[in-house]
Amino acid sequence: MLTIWGRLNSHNVKKVAWLAEEIGLPYVRHDVGGAFGMDAAYLAKNPNALIPTIEDEGLILWESNVILRYLAARHAPDLWPADPAARAIGDRWMDWQFGYADVQRGLFLNRVRRAPEARDPAEAERATIACGEQMAILDAALAERPWLSGEAFGIGDIPMGVYTHTYFTLADTRPPLPHVTDWYGRLKARPGYAATVMIPLT
Repeated sequence: MLTIWGRLNSHNVKKVAWLAEEIGLPYVRHDVGGAFGMDAAYLAKNPNALIPTIEDEGLILWESNVILRYLAARHAPDLWPADPAARAIGDRWMDWQFGYADVQRGLFLNRVRRAPEARDPAEAERATIACGEQMAILDAALAERPWLSGEAFGIGDIPMGVYTHTYFTLADTRPPLPHVTDWYGRLKARPGYAATVMIPLT
């Protein structure tokens, strides 16, 4: 059985738990990180002191997007095409998400993680505007294809799917994003997304 270490209020842990739910892969998850801390046994598995980490049939693996690729290749190859060109369509958005996460961090920290007296409204506003600019890039891509993975849902939709829920939850002003809004609506209809991503932001 798949084992996932990491608290579910982490964006990166949500990615992995969502994929497991999406493909019906049995798993057990242990809270690690943040308020739950990390013990020596966990750090022996992941010396980076980050989450998530998984174990699958004896393989210990970390880095969330690498985990997505591994799990899809092993357990759900229809979600990560064998053809390199088709695969690359989704892969680029998986890696693009890392840059987007840097842009969204100021919004998330000031609306969720920091105590009210420590929040910086100006920083949150700047981040909101910058996120909207990035989301416009996503919107243009989704105008051409229904999914970030191409013509069908795949693992290329998962990383930005997680961050898009946070954006729509926290951004009080947004540019017109008709294609992102439609895609987000289709993600919300997926049971695995509702169970692992659409949870309170903490």
